[in-house]
Amino acid sequence: MAGEPASGPPDQGDGVHRPLTSLEDSYHLVGSAGGLAVVLCAAAFLLWLGRVRDNARVLSGTKPHFDGLWLYLSWVLPVANFWIPRGIVAEVYRDSAPGKRLPRSVNIWWALWLIGVFGGLGFRPGRSTDVIIELAYEDLWIPLASDAAVVGAAVAGIFVVRAVTAVQLERTKAVLT
Repeated sequence: MAGEPASGPPDQGDGVHRPLTSLEDSYHLVGSAGGLAVVLCAAAFLLWLGRVRDNARVLSGTKPHFDGLWLYLSWVLPVANFWIPRGIVAEVYRDSAPGKRLPRSVNIWWALWLIGVFGGLGFRPGRSTDVIIELAYEDLWIPLASDAAVVGAAVAGIFVVRAVTAVQLERTKAVLT
C-alpha cells in the first residue's frame, strides 16, 4: 500500500467516492494520449497489411483465405481475434516467399500481443478509471506486465513489417528482372 493516499482507493464502497489526486487525475491525459497513439498505429498497420495482402495475391496468383472485410473484422470478433489476424500475416508472408520459413518475429509479435491485450486489463470488468487506479495500488504488476507485453509486441511488429516488406520487395525484383 506504499504510495496510496491516506484516504484509500477512489471507490470507498457504499457509493462513497473520494476526489482523485492530481497524479491520479493525470491518468486521463496519459490514457487519452495512449489511446490516440494506438488508433494511429492500428490504422497505419491495417493500411500496410491491406497493401501487402494485395501484393501477395498478385505475387502468388491465389485468393487469400481471409478476404474482404476479414482484414478488419478479425481483430474485433470474439474468439476469431485469437488467431485470424496472425493467420493473415502468416499467409501474406508465405504467399510472398513460398518455401521460406515464417520469421520468428511473427510468433513473438502475436504471443506478446495476446499477453498484453488479454492478459492485463483487456478482460477486466468495469474498466473505469477508478478500477485501473485501484489496480495500480493493489496489483501494480498486472498493468506493468500488460504494458510491457504490448510495447514488446510493437517492437516485434516492426520486425514483422520489415520481414514481410523485404520478401515482397525481393520477390518483386525477381519477377521484374
